[in-house]
Amino acid sequence: MKTATPEIARVKKSGLQRSAVVAKGANYGTSAPGEGFALTIAHREVAKLSFAHEHDRHDVETGIALVAAKRASLVGRGPILGDVQVALDIFGLRDTDVIDHERCSSFAGLAHSYVMQRRFVDAVSATTLLPSAPSH
Repeated sequence: MKTATPEIARVKKSGLQRSAVVAKGANYGTSAPGEGFALTIAHREVAKLSFAHEHDRHDVETGIALVAAKRASLVGRGPILGDVQVALDIFGLRDTDVIDHERCSSFAGLAHSYVMQRRFVDAVSATTLLPSAPSH
């Protein structure tokens, strides 16, 4: 009868291994557990908004989710509804009836470019997201 390999002797999966030094700076992002859930919450909240041009919705949804995930990562937790609401408020998207194309211009093309996503998220400071947070 063959016995199972003990957990101590088992080789760790490369995806589970962590670096001793966390890279910081522009274009590195900030990691949080369950960041993908920000997309689900953003999708639900952006669905409640009215757009003058419907094709702007996907870019706005992506941008709001990214900013919400960054806010959650600053405090070391997964994203929640409050993070998405703060992101919507930063861009003034909840205080208007119909969101025009001009208001969405900072989100243009965001859903289709990783480089633009990194720049977009890096442009939002930690002090804007969490007024009591240290500046990065």
